[in-house]
Amino acid sequence: MTQHMTGWRTTWALLAFMLVNFADKTVLGLAARPVMADLGIGREQFGTASAAFFALFSVSALAVSYLTRTVRTTVLLLALALLWSAAQLPMLWPAAGFGTLLATRVLLGAAEGPALPVATHHLHGWFEQHRRTLPTAVLLTGAAAGVAVAAPTLTLVIDRFGWRWAFGAVGLAGLVWAGYWAWRGIEGPYAPEAGGAGTGADGAVPYRRILLSGTWLSAALGAFAAYWMLSAGLTWMPDYLQTVVGLSLRRSGTLVTAAALAGGVVLVGHGLLARRRTRPPHGAGAGAAMCLAALAVGLFAVTDAVWLKVVLMLGPMALANVVMTVAQTACARIASPPQRGVVLGALAFVYALAGVLAPWTVGRIVDTAASVDAGYRTAFLLSAALLGTTGLLAVWRLRPERDALALAAEALRLKERCAQNRSKGAAK
Repeated sequence: MTQHMTGWRTTWALLAFMLVNFADKTVLGLAARPVMADLGIGREQFGTASAAFFALFSVSALAVSYLTRTVRTTVLLLALALLWSAAQLPMLWPAAGFGTLLATRVLLGAAEGPALPVATHHLHGWFEQHRRTLPTAVLLTGAAAGVAVAAPTLTLVIDRFGWRWAFGAVGLAGLVWAGYWAWRGIEGPYAPEAGGAGTGADGAVPYRRILLSGTWLSAALGAFAAYWMLSAGLTWMPDYLQTVVGLSLRRSGTLVTAAALAGGVVLVGHGLLARRRTRPPHGAGAGAAMCLAALAVGLFAVTDAVWLKVVLMLGPMALANVVMTVAQTACARIASPPQRGVVLGALAFVYALAGVLAPWTVGRIVDTAASVDAGYRTAFLLSAALLGTTGLLAVWRLRPERDALALAAEALRLKERCAQNRSKGAAK
């Protein structure tokens, strides 16, 4: 099998990996109403349970990404998938209550936090720099595909077998993927060798220089805003569509599915356009897309027309997803291969903080507002403000080619200085 075919086979396998990953995240939001009714909890407590998923998400993303320097990504991905399943299956126990839900969500988040940075790092080991945008976009459609597949499937499971079996279904799916990966997962030809890059002693740029660059900072903050939208939507959009808009469980699930598919179309479309570009990429396009999405979210918040809400969900609101692909490829561009895993892990550390804050914040806003409708309106306007602000920042500072050249020049100077120091030491 050629390298190209194996690279794309790996891409599809990792797409399935992300599909299961986002099905794991989606299940709690889809089961929101029966979970709250069965466990006797309110929206604020439910938001706390959802936020518990992200309690160790960011720390785990950074810590496990650091392990990519010494541990093969194939091994890390297998271990993560097995931990997902171990975290989901306890909710099948009929006596499992709110405490068990909290504990399992914390464990699940710790196992899923490193998923995207480790998967991206592994995927980039199969493609050269200029060919990575489309595979990365396909990988990120796992979010859309996960919601698109999970929403109707898990809604059906909840209707027929109860919400506990929805948790069991995604746990079993994780075990199936782990079995496949143990059989077929291998490292790519561009995978970096384990080493100590990043100290500056060997000519590598110190991590602080990468993480303080305009590209990394604007990418991280833009991804934070997009992930805020994603996390809030996964947790609260089904409840909003049922409680405020007045849709049934099945219709809200269908609309969530359609919105997720629209997000996937946006990601793949952006990846195909980026593949045809002849000029170096920059952040103007991603920033403009975020600003358009911000306007759409603001209009979604204030309009009472159901048809317009549907159009906005299936169209301009999905443009916020573009920055996730751009952030991954831009941060990978400015890092040397041995440093790439840690840099992507640091990116995940920042944007995953939105996963901690968004579900709890939205739940708190809705519970303390004069009405559920007013609370959700305020929450959507907050999301619009985040998208718009960080979109403008991306237009201004997201310049991966410029920063990559500057960091490469600095790395060359450090390497020459190290060589001179060694020469002086040898002369003595």
